[in-house]
Amino acid sequence: MTDALHTAAQISKAWPFEEARKIAKRFPGGKRDGAGNLVPVLFETGYGPSGLPHIGTFQEVLRTTLVRRAYETLTGGHPTRLVAFSDDMDGLRKVPDNIENKAVLEAHLGHPLSRIPDPFGTHESFAHHNNAMLRAFLDQFGFDYEFVSASDRYNAGEFDDALRNVLRNWQAIMNIMLPTLREERRKTYSPVLPVSPTNGQVLQVPVEVVDADAGIVRFEDVTGEVIEHTVLGGWSKLQWKVDWAMRWVALGVDYEMCGKDLTDSVTQSGRIAQVLGGRRPEGLIYELFLDEKGEKISKSKGNGLTIEQWLEYGSDESLSFYLFRDPKSAKSLHVGIIPRAVDEYWQFREKLPEQPVEQQLGNPVWHLLRANGYAGGEGDKLPVTYGLLLNLVGVLGAGASRDQVWSYLGNYVENADPAAHPALDGLVTRALAYNRDFIAPTLVRRKPEANEAQALMALDTALAVMSADATAEDLQNIVYEIGKNPDFAFETLRDWFKCLYETLLGSAQGPRMGSFIALYGVGNTRKLIAEALAG
Repeated sequence: MTDALHTAAQISKAWPFEEARKIAKRFPGGKRDGAGNLVPVLFETGYGPSGLPHIGTFQEVLRTTLVRRAYETLTGGHPTRLVAFSDDMDGLRKVPDNIENKAVLEAHLGHPLSRIPDPFGTHESFAHHNNAMLRAFLDQFGFDYEFVSASDRYNAGEFDDALRNVLRNWQAIMNIMLPTLREERRKTYSPVLPVSPTNGQVLQVPVEVVDADAGIVRFEDVTGEVIEHTVLGGWSKLQWKVDWAMRWVALGVDYEMCGKDLTDSVTQSGRIAQVLGGRRPEGLIYELFLDEKGEKISKSKGNGLTIEQWLEYGSDESLSFYLFRDPKSAKSLHVGIIPRAVDEYWQFREKLPEQPVEQQLGNPVWHLLRANGYAGGEGDKLPVTYGLLLNLVGVLGAGASRDQVWSYLGNYVENADPAAHPALDGLVTRALAYNRDFIAPTLVRRKPEANEAQALMALDTALAVMSADATAEDLQNIVYEIGKNPDFAFETLRDWFKCLYETLLGSAQGPRMGSFIALYGVGNTRKLIAEALAG
């Protein structure tokens, strides 16, 4: 690492570096073991496998990875690890709506997710299926992580010492938790949820510690009988906030972020971690997603945007770029934000090579390209913006094809071959899908007003005498001159461009017209003008 990069990292205001400096302050000189050896800083993300991975899962792993890479840069390469932790020892509380074979799950309500048959019939359990989906999901995006299963740790006894620690500090934990609960809940609350030896359910019952060192507790089983039983070796699951604290201490977690809805959990789990002899990790509390109406996204309402939907209409880089920006501010998450995110990503990427190092560290693309070991590839410039592509396919209509779009790109792009421009080719496919589903159904070209018709005729006349080698800038200048001509009575240039968008493209917004005419072709643009003038 160069001195300039190291210096810039120390003062960068980019949020991953601000987070990384929290960790560096926690471990001056790096994290060390008892012998003084440098050991990895542990980053963690959590996942509840009662459902499939979603955009929230992606954003948490991505953002944590960005902080991890910033810390490595800040410290000159101190070692790090990222654990993706699956809380698959949880008891199933309700059957997800998107499961077809619900009867399998309904028969096992209350059982640990890893001990319920897989309704899809492909894995050892429901949790194993969803864990496999998580790992495939993270692998798809190239994340560097270690997968850890709660069930594996509980069942193998690897959390037994931590469970004994909870039993030894029972009253101190109760003193933290009980004031936060409703009166009715206090009567049944227990930091430890025993697994019934009768039917295997995770029980929400009062528990009495009999022998902390032996791991023995007393509780009422499903039969109504009061029994004494071990909580070790997979015979219990800790309550959520206690479990989170125990995990931080047992695994030695140094950094974990979470959503705003878990703010209270962070506070209480942090206090419990201290009781257990550990320390709350550093972390960022990020804002939640909103839909296009500004309402909180809810799985039950179905008002969110899935990662599959984003990737159908936009690139994974654009999703990462959108999630990078200001995590402490609430974000709207709907299809309408995708085109702008795509184009802004490429604008920042194009700027990157020319920026001094201190500006590079504030460029989202610098962080995104390093998140998972980017090693170079296609150039740093997209020859056509996504917005312009959408305008092109909008004019071509819902039945436009990939080959047809590329034939028009030949007017504008040097070496217009999909193989030479794979990123652009991917956006062509996505633009066709976006146009089919969202643009084509809404396009309505209006008839021009009298003054607008005169201006369109003037534009047609000017285009008729343009030379074959006219550039997009030449064409843009002609458009400007006509719009500024007082004979056509436009109050502002914006009114003239609005006329072009609404009469030629059928949309309230549009591209630089010079670029559009160069892409669509002068002859084809003249046909659009003729159609507009014909009403």
